[in-house]
Amino acid sequence: MRKLVTLLVGALSAFTILVGGIGVVGYFGYNKSRVDPVQQVDAIIVLGGEHDGREEYGMSLAQQGIANHVILSNPYWPGDKKIAAFCASKDTRFTVVCIQPAPSTTRGEALFTRKLVETNGWNRVLVISWRFHLPRARYIFSQCFDGEIVMRPVPRDYDYSLAEWEYTYLYQTVGFIKAVVQGPC
Repeated sequence: MRKLVTLLVGALSAFTILVGGIGVVGYFGYNKSRVDPVQQVDAIIVLGGEHDGREEYGMSLAQQGIANHVILSNPYWPGDKKIAAFCASKDTRFTVVCIQPAPSTTRGEALFTRKLVETNGWNRVLVISWRFHLPRARYIFSQCFDGEIVMRPVPRDYDYSLAEWEYTYLYQTVGFIKAVVQGPC
């Protein structure tokens, strides 16, 4: 019985250290990661995710004259009215293009961005995503093309529980490992 208690205490201690480590490293590695200043770019790339203000932010930057093109990743279901409204934008100050990524991942978004960069002769793009996704997105995009990448987070706060943050950090870390294993596009 004493061995079992010792084993359980050891396992619980290791689990606590692991969870605490993921939380601390995740907080500083993902939530406090580098954010680039807004600057003139050839195109604004809005990554798919949740409709959390990212599309509005990309459009507002274009309305301010930051870029002449807004590219919206569209991994959403065909009946998604919110993305459809953005894709139908009639703003004449810039063009809006909606693209379904293949695969429907950050890598798929980087791949279609690479094609657009090559086709249009662009040198610099601004990529918008969650704050905690920026390090992984920066890595993946840098593997797909040589142009300059400006990374900006969706301007919002995240009201996540500790369990949600742990999951988010773990998800981003596993995704980062996957990106490293996959190598360049």
